[in-house]
Amino acid sequence: MERVDPPLTGPERESLTSWLQYHRDTLAMRCADLAPEQLCRRAVPPSTLSLIGLVRHMAEVERSWFRRVLAGEGMETAGPIYYSESNEDGDFDDTDPATVEADLATWRAECERADSIVASLDLDDERMGRRGRPISVRWVLTHMIEEYARHNGHADLLRECIDGRTGD
Repeated sequence: MERVDPPLTGPERESLTSWLQYHRDTLAMRCADLAPEQLCRRAVPPSTLSLIGLVRHMAEVERSWFRRVLAGEGMETAGPIYYSESNEDGDFDDTDPATVEADLATWRAECERADSIVASLDLDDERMGRRGRPISVRWVLTHMIEEYARHNGHADLLRECIDGRTGD
């Protein structure tokens, strides 16, 4: 898998969406060339994080911010994929090697849907955020870059513990 560096100059939208894609690609790179069992491995005890758990979590985060918040889709059409009220950490905890390919496909589909939503909006468009305060599309993109950057740090450590591979 090849990752494209974000442009060093250019319009704000291109910068934000390029950085988001860069971080998505980084997570995909950390998962590349591993067997399903390795993707499910909780490689840094006592943490229960796994690479596929991070992918599943990011599918949930993409769905929540882009579909529910920005597109206004309700829980009926864009409800949780992996977690529930009775299992709040299902995205991280209920991993299974048999569902790894489906989990990766779900994440990719949520990313594609998010990109479509963002393309239809202006960066200054506002929606009601989770805490009842307005937030802009710009804020959501910036937050998603931060979310991926934080979890990609986890992914770096997990991957190194699994097979010694490191990346930038």
